[in-house]
Amino acid sequence: MHKAYRFRLYPTRTQAELIHQTIGCCRFVYNHFLSEWNQAYETTGVGLSYNECSKRLTALKQTLPWLKAPDSTALQNALQQLAEAFDRFFDGIANAPR
Repeated sequence: MHKAYRFRLYPTRTQAELIHQTIGCCRFVYNHFLSEWNQAYETTGVGLSYNECSKRLTALKQTLPWLKAPDSTALQNALQQLAEAFDRFFDGIANAPR
């Protein structure tokens, strides 16, 4: 017998705004570093690493202060997902990230 639990969240207005802001920032970070990764691959033939993107994210936070508002773990998770997507692509398991 399997049990399942169902949860429903009812965030307050400020919590909902923070959730939306975090999701938007993660989307921006993923797309920004996807384009940088593709540009680096076109020019040098070698893409970026997760560590290189993480260093660039720290510098990007200095120029774009609104990236400091969400949790840094969420932004790092977006970079990790991008790195794993490229790993799967180069291993021949999946299509190129987009």
